[in-house]
Amino acid sequence: MSPPQKRRPVLAFTMGDPAGVGPEILVRALGRPGRRPWQPLVIGSASVLRATAARLGLSLELAPLHPHFGPPLPTWGLPVVTMENVAVERLEPGMVSAETGRAAVQYLEMGIQLALSRRVDALVTAPLHKGAIHAAGFPFPGHTELLAERSRRPDVALMLASPRFRIAHVSTHVALAEACRLVTTARVLRVIQLLHECLGQLGATPLRIGVVGLNPHAGEGGLFGDEEARAIRPAVEEARAQGLDVEGPLVPDVAFRRHREGLYTGLVAMYHDQGHIPLKLLDFHRAANVTLGLPIVRTSVDHGVALDIAGKGVARPDSLLYAAGLAARLASARL
Repeated sequence: MSPPQKRRPVLAFTMGDPAGVGPEILVRALGRPGRRPWQPLVIGSASVLRATAARLGLSLELAPLHPHFGPPLPTWGLPVVTMENVAVERLEPGMVSAETGRAAVQYLEMGIQLALSRRVDALVTAPLHKGAIHAAGFPFPGHTELLAERSRRPDVALMLASPRFRIAHVSTHVALAEACRLVTTARVLRVIQLLHECLGQLGATPLRIGVVGLNPHAGEGGLFGDEEARAIRPAVEEARAQGLDVEGPLVPDVAFRRHREGLYTGLVAMYHDQGHIPLKLLDFHRAANVTLGLPIVRTSVDHGVALDIAGKGVARPDSLLYAAGLAARLASARL
C-alpha cells in the first residue's frame, strides 16, 4: 500500500503595514482562485484588501472568518480573519503612522496565536515598518524580535533563503559595534545548529555548512582581529565534535561565491549586511526570510514596506510566493 497523502498545510499570511506594499502583494499573490500545494488564510483588514484590489482593477472574493474559526476553511473565496483596525477612508499608502504600525502588530500577534495553537501550520508575514511600530509603542526592531518574545524563544536566528543561497546570521538588527560583541562561541555554535536543523527539514543533501569570518581575510591569522581564533573556530570545532559537517572560519569574500557554486549547503554570516548584500544582489526577487529556533514555522518576504512604491500598483509578489513555498515545505516536514 502507498503511504497516505499528507494534507495541504494551512499558511496564515499577515497583511503587514496597511500603508506599505503588503496589501498589494497579498492581493496579487492570493486573489486568483486555483489549486495550490498549500491553503492560504489572510490576517488583515478585508476593507483594505478590497480597496487595494479595486485600485489594481482586480476581482477579489473574500470569505471573512471570526478569529475563533474552526476547520474546515471555506472552499469559496480567500479566507480572511478580518481585523478592521485601520480607517480605510483615510489610509494613505506610503505614509508612516502609529495607526498602521499598531495594526501590523495586531495582525502579527493574531498570527502567532493561531500558529502556537496549531490552528494554522505556518506563518508568512508581509512587511511592517519599524518606525510605525515604534510610534505605536512597540519597542521591537522588527518581526524577528517580536516573534521571539511572544513565543518565549529568545535564542532565534534569521536565515535568508533563495534558490542559490541559505545564509543564517549570528546577529541582525543591531549596530555594527554591537554585532561584533555578539560574535561569541556559544552564539555561533547555536546558529550553526539551527541552520543544520533547518537545512535537514528542507531535505538538503549533502549537508555541509560554511562559517564566515568576521574580519577581512578572516582575521589574517590575528593581524586584523582575534574573533576568528577566540570565538568562531572553537564553535566550528565543537559543531564538528557533534557530528556536523562544518568548515570555517572562511574568508568572507570567497565564501559566498563558493556557496553559490554549491560547495556549501548553507553559510553562517556574522552580521546583517554581510549576509544580506550578496543574496539580495543576486536573488532579490526570489528570496525569503526564515526565523530559525521558533516553536512555529515563520517565513517572510525579504524586503520592506517599500513606501516609495506603495499604492502605485507596481509591487511584485515574487518574494511572498517564495516565502509561502518555503513555509509549506517546512510545515509539511512537521505534519
